[in-house]
Amino acid sequence: MGLSAKGEPAIVKDETKVDVSFHLQPGSLIVTRGSNAFEAYHASVEFVDVSDGPWLVDKARLTAKGPDGKSVVLTVDLLNDTYDGPRAGVPASIWKVVALASTTAGDIGITYATPDPRPM
Repeated sequence: MGLSAKGEPAIVKDETKVDVSFHLQPGSLIVTRGSNAFEAYHASVEFVDVSDGPWLVDKARLTAKGPDGKSVVLTVDLLNDTYDGPRAGVPASIWKVVALASTTAGDIGITYATPDPRPM
C-alpha cells in the first residue's frame, strides 16, 4: 500500500459540527411518512457546539429503502426553531438513533445529554 502515518489525531477545539454515521440492522427501524414506509439502513447524526456546555444534536439523516426499493435520504430536524431545545413530536425511535450516535461521539470527546422534553 505504501502508506505511512504518524501523530495523534485530535478534533479541532473550535469545531462546531461533527457527524457520526453508522449502519442499522436491516428491518430494525421503519420510518413512515404519509402512507409510505421506509426501511432505514444507515444513519448520520449531526452534533453542533453552540456553547461551552454539552453538544446539541441538530439533525438525523436516515438513508432508507422506499416502497419502490430505491434509496432515499430522510432528514429529521431535531432542534426547535429557536435552537434552544428539542423539536416536539420527534418519535422515540429517532431519539434512540441519537443515543446510539452519542455513544460513538463520546469516544471522541463529545459530551451529549438527552434533551429535556419540557419547554424551556
